[in-house]
Amino acid sequence: MANASGKAFSRRAPDIITEELVAAFTGRRAYEFKPLFDHIFTNLRARNAASGGEEMLRLRCYEKLQSLVDRGAVKKTTVGVTKKYQGVSAALTVLGAEMQQLRADWSQRLAARVVN
Repeated sequence: MANASGKAFSRRAPDIITEELVAAFTGRRAYEFKPLFDHIFTNLRARNAASGGEEMLRLRCYEKLQSLVDRGAVKKTTVGVTKKYQGVSAALTVLGAEMQQLRADWSQRLAARVVN
């Protein structure tokens, strides 16, 4: 039987792309997707975390961006054919705190695994 919730797998590690998106949107700047992706891609390459090819990373980044829009952490405005994305500070603060807690839990589990 198929899972009714549609979520068969859980993310085992903190999501680096979402972390970079949240970091990019913490400022008051609004982005179109292409400059936003260029910024994210540059940061991921600096962290040596850009794997899987640029096109696949672009798709994953767009998917994560749409997820943030659906959650209300990012506001999308459309003027003609131009779509701009801007962070909602209250929602990003909560999301950032959740991600920091997840990263801390992950680091703690990793440290416990190394000791054993």
